[in-house]
Amino acid sequence: MAASTVRALLTGCRRLCQGTGGLTGRTLGGLSGVMLNVLSRRTSEFSWLEQRTSFHSSAERRGLEEFFDDPQNWGEKTVKSGELWTINQLRGKSSEDLHKLWYVLLKEKNMLLTLEQESKRQRVAMPSPYRLYKVTKSMEHLDKVVNERETALRLLQTGQEKGRPGEWRKDCFGETTWHNFKEWPIPWYINKRHMQKKFFALPYVDHYERLKLEKQMRADARKRNADRKKRLKLERQLAQANKAQNPML
Repeated sequence: MAASTVRALLTGCRRLCQGTGGLTGRTLGGLSGVMLNVLSRRTSEFSWLEQRTSFHSSAERRGLEEFFDDPQNWGEKTVKSGELWTINQLRGKSSEDLHKLWYVLLKEKNMLLTLEQESKRQRVAMPSPYRLYKVTKSMEHLDKVVNERETALRLLQTGQEKGRPGEWRKDCFGETTWHNFKEWPIPWYINKRHMQKKFFALPYVDHYERLKLEKQMRADARKRNADRKKRLKLERQLAQANKAQNPML
């Protein structure tokens, strides 16, 4: 039934095309210029449609499949993945490549976050959770490289390191912070909100600043000593392991 219907439809289309061609040939000598223009316009439209039909494109998919992992990885305990992008590797990329890579990493991160949330909901272990860490660190490295390029371009053009002009200032507690400048509709000396701010510290705060600096130095010293002790302990354990394996040494 379907084959006969398709055959009849194709036969009718072929007859119609043949009739159109015969009509064009018979009327070339007797029709006016207006009809010839119409026929030529239709012929150009048909040729344009033939060119369009020769181009094939797949159907657009707007589903949620990209928010989930590859179906081949479903149920697997471990999933193979590549290494994270280092800063030195990203510095050799062009800005266009970094822009494309950012969206690839963003899509991958969204997929892994969806997988992590689904694993928590089902109370099962997420396959290869280290993938999310590598994608996150790669995005952080990419952001650092982009900021480096923006800072270098800004220093070359304006001579300013920060994107927004400002200066380092002290507050009433002696803390040094970066103060961003911004435009105000009124001068600073009649701005009550600006005049209430204090960008200085009184002399009695100096004693507490020294105590804070001493506390920070002690914390750094304790951290260095802990790292040194840990390194020495690992060296002793390694020496004992080598001695146990090779008693003749």
